[in-house]
Amino acid sequence: MHPASGGATFKSFTTKAIRLARHGCANRPFFHIVVMEKRKEQFDHVIEQVGSFDPLPNQYNEKLVAFNFERIRFWLGKGATASRPVVELLGLASFYPIHPRTYMTAWRNRVAAAAAQADSTENQCVKLE
Repeated sequence: MHPASGGATFKSFTTKAIRLARHGCANRPFFHIVVMEKRKEQFDHVIEQVGSFDPLPNQYNEKLVAFNFERIRFWLGKGATASRPVVELLGLASFYPIHPRTYMTAWRNRVAAAAAQADSTENQCVKLE
């Protein structure tokens, strides 16, 4: 079989994984969502790129992600397994059920924001006195 993109040939009987491959600079990470053989390293040749993820917020405070759902569905049908970060992203895109860690992260963010707001109002009250 020839890969759709990448440059790696692969054996059809090995297990595949849909996972993140890191690109970008030292302080500016960028991830490709790729299909690879499960035992390959992160920077080895990929079979196919099925999406991308930019974890740093843009000017509108959005983290951008793009998926090729048709190809993801194809590879999952062929027996590929998705890594935990990819499952979380697919859950947020309503492809999978929302991952429990997503709920935990949202709860921690809300608690931290409430604590920061309480500290700021406390500091304002102290300054007014």
